[in-house]
Amino acid sequence: MKTFEGFPARMSFTPIPNTFINNLLPQIEDIGELKVTLYIIEALYNKKGYPRFVSFGELAGNASLISNFKKTESPLDELKNTLKLAMEHKTILGLSTENGDIYFLNSESDRQAIEKIRSGELKPSGVKAETAGPVNMEESFNIFALYEENIGMLTPMIAEELKDAINLYPDIWIADAIKEAVKQNARKLSYITAILESWAKEGRSDGAYRRHFEEDDPKRYTSGKYGRFVQH
Repeated sequence: MKTFEGFPARMSFTPIPNTFINNLLPQIEDIGELKVTLYIIEALYNKKGYPRFVSFGELAGNASLISNFKKTESPLDELKNTLKLAMEHKTILGLSTENGDIYFLNSESDRQAIEKIRSGELKPSGVKAETAGPVNMEESFNIFALYEENIGMLTPMIAEELKDAINLYPDIWIADAIKEAVKQNARKLSYITAILESWAKEGRSDGAYRRHFEEDDPKRYTSGKYGRFVQH
């Protein structure tokens, strides 16, 4: 296991309710339940829109979270067990949908949202279906963490733009664009976005990372929508 080298000078934060720390934390004895609960709180904080929820598929696809259960025979079953414990403590609330289970924080607004969903008044969208098989630890990663580790501080505005990119492009594209930004010493979200727009417009050979642009005109990524930002 890689040794933790300390917190960076710039980093993003996830607010944790004082009620959780003072009232619920003393009741949690299972370390897996604690980790899952914290991951859900962080995921919900980074969501936008209404209602805010996290699906089982999202949790199952989070390599960092699933790595906590990789020593067990069935990581996904262990994840389900820890979610059950969290629901028994009423920290989170679960709801079954046609695409799988989704989870909410046990807050007043989320309880109201659940009732609206049950009554048919509200329909949750964007539910990621449950993972059918084991998670590929090499291919699943956290784009936000990757950005912060390689590009810079994750401000609320940047987080919103990254969310938009995640909705538009495959995770591997974004990861490759971040790598290219680092390689070209152009650590800017505008540069990353320009690369993604170029790939979306021109395609990527064999669905893999297209490298031929490295020998192309450097203006390739300075003439599009974000060109004036990339040049600065």
